[in-house]
Amino acid sequence: MAKKTKRPSFPLLCSECKKQGKTIRNYVTNRNVINTPEKMEIMKFCSVCRKRTLHTEGKMPPHKKR
Repeated sequence: MAKKTKRPSFPLLCSECKKQGKTIRNYVTNRNVINTPEKMEIMKFCSVCRKRTLHTEGKMPPHKKR
């Protein structure tokens, strides 16, 4: 069973692709939720848009159970 930590992992979603209806998860990172309670927003390169766009914090996709 996974333990709950102060630094959970989460994906960064491209805001331009999100407007077009795509869910592109280019990057996965973590942050300390106690020190930074607000959602993270970073300028990153999107391989689909082929330019630097604003990436915002999203939810991890559910794992497939067998």
